[in-house]
Amino acid sequence: MLPITDHLLHLLGLKKTTFRLYAVSILLLSLLFFLFRLLLQLLQLCRSFVHTCHRLRCFPQPPRRNWLLGHLGMYLPNEAGLRDESKVLNNMHHVLLVWIGPVLPLVVLVHPDYIKPVLGASAAIAPKDDLFYGFLKPWLGDGLLLSKGTKWSRHRRLLTPAFHFDILKPYMKIFNQCTDIMHAKWRRMAEGKVISLDMFEHVSLMTLDSLQKCVFSYNSNCQEKMSDYISAIMELSALVVRRQYRLHHHLDFIYYLSADGRRFRQACDTVHRFTTEVIQERRQSLNKQGAEAWLKSKQGKALDFIDVLLLAKDEDGKELSNEDIRAEADTFMFEGHDTTSSGLSWVLFNLAKHPEYQEKCREEIQDVLKGRELEELDWDDLTQLPFITMCIKESLRQFPPVTLVSRRCTEDVKLPDGRIIPKGIICLVSIYGTHHNPLVWPDAKVYNPYRFDPENPQQRSPLAYVPFSAGPRNCIGQSFALAEMRVVVALTLLRFRLTVDRSRKVRRKPELILRTESGIWLLVEPLPPRV
Repeated sequence: MLPITDHLLHLLGLKKTTFRLYAVSILLLSLLFFLFRLLLQLLQLCRSFVHTCHRLRCFPQPPRRNWLLGHLGMYLPNEAGLRDESKVLNNMHHVLLVWIGPVLPLVVLVHPDYIKPVLGASAAIAPKDDLFYGFLKPWLGDGLLLSKGTKWSRHRRLLTPAFHFDILKPYMKIFNQCTDIMHAKWRRMAEGKVISLDMFEHVSLMTLDSLQKCVFSYNSNCQEKMSDYISAIMELSALVVRRQYRLHHHLDFIYYLSADGRRFRQACDTVHRFTTEVIQERRQSLNKQGAEAWLKSKQGKALDFIDVLLLAKDEDGKELSNEDIRAEADTFMFEGHDTTSSGLSWVLFNLAKHPEYQEKCREEIQDVLKGRELEELDWDDLTQLPFITMCIKESLRQFPPVTLVSRRCTEDVKLPDGRIIPKGIICLVSIYGTHHNPLVWPDAKVYNPYRFDPENPQQRSPLAYVPFSAGPRNCIGQSFALAEMRVVVALTLLRFRLTVDRSRKVRRKPELILRTESGIWLLVEPLPPRV
C-alpha cells in the first residue's frame, strides 16, 4: 500500500478499511502509470521533433517574425501577401521552409524539378493533407478530392469514363445554352449601352447552371433566380474559407456551436438532400427498368454525370453506393464551378486589358462561324480556336485558380539535389510560385499568350505549367473545364467588347480559389449582330 493512501481516505472522509486501502492504492498506481506513459510519449514526440528540425536545416527560409509566430501572418491571403511571396521567389527559386508558429513546418516547392517527386508519387505515398482539406469533409464526403488509398484508386478508375470525350461531346450544347442565357441577361441589363459588370458574379452563376445540367440534368434557372441548392453551395464555399482564418473554429465542438457552424450544417443538409433525392429517384428507375431498357429510354439525350456513375462497375462487378455517388457529385459541383469561374473571370480580365489579343480572338471565332446561321460551337470547332486556347492557357499560368495543393507524404521524399523531405512533413506545391518562378518563366508578370504557341514550342518541363495539378491526383475534369472555357470566351468576344473598369481596383485574394477582394468589374459593350 502507498503511504499517501491513508491521507487520501481522510481527505475524502471515508473510513479506513482493507478493501478501500487496496482499491485506492491500485487507482493511484494506475494514475501514476498513465502519467508516466504520457510523459514518455511527450519526450518521444519532443525527441522526434528535434530530429525533424535538424533534418530540415538544409532548407532555406525567409526571415521569421519571431520564434513564437514563425512566418504566421507574414504572407496573408491578399494582394500584399502575393507580392511578398513574389519577393521571396526572387531569391529562393526551388524550395523553402516556412513555420506556422513554433511547431508546424511546411516545405514549399516552387520549381518543376522539385514538385515532380511529390506530384509524381502514388496517391498512397503522397495523400492530401487533412489540415488544409479537412473542413470540406462534412460537405464533400469521401469523393475524389478527399478520399485516400484503395478507395481513391477504385473511385478514380470508375470515374474516368465519365470524362471520356464521347461523354463530354453532348455537353457542348449545354455550354452554348448557358452562355446564351448569360449573354441575353447582359444585353437586357445594357440596353444597347456600355455597362459595368462583375465577371465573378455572372460567370459563377453560369458555371453553376451548366454543372447542374451536366451532373443532374436539372434546370434550376439559377442565372435568373437563385435556388436554395445554388445558394447553399455558394454559402458553403464562403463558410469554409471563413473557418480557415478563425483558429478557434478549427475545433469542431466549438465551430458547430457557433452561428457559422449551424449555417454550415444547414447548407450541407440542403445540398445533400437535393443530391440524394436525384440519385434515389434515378436508382429506382434503373432497377425497375433494367440497364438495357433504361439506356434505351435515354437515346437522343446526353448521359449526365449521375447516369454514368449509376452504371459504373468495378472489376468485381460492384457498383458505387448512393453515398459514394453523392460524394462524387457534390465534389464535382464544388470543384467544377469555383475553379472554372475563376479561370474564366481572369481570362476575360486579361483580354479586356489587352485589346490587341481580344481582337485577334474575335477574328478567330468569326472565321470559325463564317457562313453559319447559328452562333453555336460544337466539339470539332474547339481545335479551330488555337489563339483563344493560347490566351486561356497563359491566363491560367498567370492567375491559376488553385494557387497551391498540399500533401503529407508517408515516406521520405528525395529531391533532385539530394536533400530529403522527412516523412510526415506537409509539402505545399505552390502552383502560383511555380508559374511565377523567374528561372522557369522569364517576365512572368507579363501576359503573353505566345508562350503557348503550338507552332513555336518552348523547351520547358511538363511540370512548369500545372493549373490542374499533375501526376496520379491531377484534376480529372480538366478536359471538361477547358472545353467550357473555350466556348464561353469565344462566344463572349463574338458578342461583346470588353474593357477594364478603371474606377474599380482589382486586388487578388487567394482563398480556396484565386478570387479578388471586390470582384472583377469590366465594361461590357454589346456588339451588333453578325450579318
